[in-house]
Amino acid sequence: MKIALVFIVLITMFQGCGSEKRVVVAKKQELPSWYTTASRSNAEELYSVGEGQNKEDAVSNALSMMISTLSVSISSQFNSKSVIKEGQTSSNTATYVNEVQSDVAKIRISNYQLLESQSIGFKRHIVLVKSNKKKLFESMKQEIEQKLRKVESKKSVIANHNAIKKIDAYQGFRESLADVPNTLLVMDVLDSSFNGDKYLTRLEAIDKEYALLVSSLSFSVSSNAEASNLKSAISQGISAQKLKISDAKGKNHFRVHIKSKIEKASSYGFTLARSAIAIEVKDYKGVVIGSNKLSVIGQSTQGYNVAKENVAFKLNEMIKKEGILKVVGLKM
Repeated sequence: MKIALVFIVLITMFQGCGSEKRVVVAKKQELPSWYTTASRSNAEELYSVGEGQNKEDAVSNALSMMISTLSVSISSQFNSKSVIKEGQTSSNTATYVNEVQSDVAKIRISNYQLLESQSIGFKRHIVLVKSNKKKLFESMKQEIEQKLRKVESKKSVIANHNAIKKIDAYQGFRESLADVPNTLLVMDVLDSSFNGDKYLTRLEAIDKEYALLVSSLSFSVSSNAEASNLKSAISQGISAQKLKISDAKGKNHFRVHIKSKIEKASSYGFTLARSAIAIEVKDYKGVVIGSNKLSVIGQSTQGYNVAKENVAFKLNEMIKKEGILKVVGLKM
């Protein structure tokens, strides 16, 4: 039985050696002509091709490239990387990498047509998009005006809010309008008769209103006895944000109160000051608008008083790292 088994194994080995090895060759996949020789933009239409890991990425890249063709100088960078090997795709090695870099901002383009879309394998997708210049211009104009209308509507809602809540809202306004100047540059290229000064004026007005609100703020800092050595760190953090420290009164004045409860302890030759710190920020009506609780342990080999000072040092370092607004629990 054993002899027969050995014989079968030997036959199998010889058959394996005598067989030819099959070489699997990747089938050559020609790229479509609409991608390699894309339609050229003209006086009325813009065309662009794009490539990405999926169709959505490819469309996004194509639209960014479309904007770059308008020769608009804007302050961000667009990177498009294609993994294509002279008419075929490869899953193993990226032998050809085409890097396209243009000064293009993240400008929203909602008016376009997807003319062609094709998967080229291995999570790569190519597309061809088109946009009518006149329609693109009008869609950009409508979007800017819609954003500005939203801002004006929200301004009326926050009219009776305290200054800090207003500042938080204004930061949201400015973020939502951040791409408007770049969009205006594109619109100017699309229509040479366009003048975007009225939109820029409205943006400047919002910036001025924001700056005026910030400059109108004032803060005072108080504490219980155990937290008296922490007031300096909080005051310095507020001043570092270019906010006023004063004893003023009024709707735009806010009071920061610090409470600390300290427990004395010792460990491995160190004296410890275990501090439970509670911070509250109140408006002129006494309403708490921000708060935070911290646990800070000061330590020293030179006694309890030095350990307490170490708490103030650590609080100061925390403010430098995380920012005074986070430490006191404010959002603005």
